[in-house]
Amino acid sequence: MTVLGRIGAAAAAVGIGTALALASPLAAAAHVSVNPAEAEPGGYSQLTFRVPNESDTAGTVRLEVTLPEDTPFASVSYQPVAGWTTTVTTTPLAEPVEVAGNELSEAVTSIVWEAQPGVQIAPGQFQVFPISVGPVPEVGSIALPAVQTYSDGTVAEWTGAPDAEYPAPVLYVEDAPVDAHGHGEEEPEADPEATSSVGTAAPDPVARGVAIAGLGLGALALVLATFALLRRRSAPRS
Repeated sequence: MTVLGRIGAAAAAVGIGTALALASPLAAAAHVSVNPAEAEPGGYSQLTFRVPNESDTAGTVRLEVTLPEDTPFASVSYQPVAGWTTTVTTTPLAEPVEVAGNELSEAVTSIVWEAQPGVQIAPGQFQVFPISVGPVPEVGSIALPAVQTYSDGTVAEWTGAPDAEYPAPVLYVEDAPVDAHGHGEEEPEADPEATSSVGTAAPDPVARGVAIAGLGLGALALVLATFALLRRRSAPRS
């Protein structure tokens, strides 16, 4: 390999290391979420589920969101999404529940969006699914588990705790919102091991180690190759 080739390879190594370092926190943030994540008790709230496609080879063709039965919403409506069919399921409650002065014996417990033929959330894309709910019950928080289905049959169940690999979307009412590491916003201090020098969430340790190693080796190779080129150019010619 020529000296210029070595420099090019070294620069590529540096670029790969940088890409790994940047990709880790971005990948961790790509999950089904609800916006806004906070609501006032007693009022009505328009919630939007943001669904990114995380597959490189398949598209998202179905989303199912489960609504609570123990603290149900008296009113649930949806905004039509072009290319998607929406199915709302109402279920009889095991025991009547009083909501805003009204006794509910049944409530909406799930909403399913299914892509029509030829429609999908393609790789690299996301789709939003808006609903309106209310009155918001006076509770700490409301988990809104979501199940995402891909065109190849793969299923991603976003039903876990906030610090799980597949966290469920959560609507915070009286509780403080919790970040992806399971920490509340009102914590007095951030764990220095869990945050970077600018206060952002730290990437996965393995990915960070690989990225740092790639950057170090790439930078070293670049310096050596540049030094060799300078020596060759400065050497006397016979």
